[in-house]
Amino acid sequence: MITTDFQRQIEGLGLTTADILYRLPDHPAILQQYVWQEYDKAPAFPELNRFLIFWQAKLDGLLFRVTVCHKALIGPAELKVIDGEFRLN
Repeated sequence: MITTDFQRQIEGLGLTTADILYRLPDHPAILQQYVWQEYDKAPAFPELNRFLIFWQAKLDGLLFRVTVCHKALIGPAELKVIDGEFRLN
């Protein structure tokens, strides 16, 4: 059985995390943080753009900064084969 997350990665989507800083509506000098995470396709990021358009249209907090991190595609494991053996007693 294939999980939906794996299926999305096979389709070319990668895990995207957006760190969003926004100004509080009642106290614009104060910044609040919101973390958004979803599978999205780089470099266009249609899901993130859809969310940010919704934010600007429906929510009162003005966006201050959006920082995006993205894991592109399924890659090889971060392991290397080492020739040797260690025994711990």
